[in-house]
Amino acid sequence: MKEEKEQNVHIKNKRAYFDFHIDDKFVAGIKLLGTEIKSIRQGKANLTDSFCTFINDNLYIRNLHISEYSHGSFYNHEAKRDRVLLLQKKELKKLKSRTEEKGFTIVPLTIFISERGFAKVEIGLAQGKKTFDKRETMKERDSKIEMDRVMKR
Repeated sequence: MKEEKEQNVHIKNKRAYFDFHIDDKFVAGIKLLGTEIKSIRQGKANLTDSFCTFINDNLYIRNLHISEYSHGSFYNHEAKRDRVLLLQKKELKKLKSRTEEKGFTIVPLTIFISERGFAKVEIGLAQGKKTFDKRETMKERDSKIEMDRVMKR
């Protein structure tokens, strides 16, 4: 028997926690083409500028950049096409009602491969931070680094 070693793919949106307060998190499936899942398994995706929006009662992820698959032929995919997120109706209704409130948006946080081999996206219901909140986050991070440095000695 041949054992395949499955690598864990976790592509993170590092800017999301800096720019937003995350209120609630959901895990959604993502509808992909064959060459897209192969590129994600290679770790060639970028979440930095991506966001989620509702179009005709379906939740889409936009501006998610998945690089073209290196061994794909003319069947390769577009790098920044809109992709459908798969959630239960109850979760979709909750997200839609919350995003209609002022200041809330849906932000993709991470992409990972589930145990069954499917690509999943962790999305967060988020509220934008003000400039002074961002400065406070930077101060907290710097003080934590300084404390770790002192404790190490």
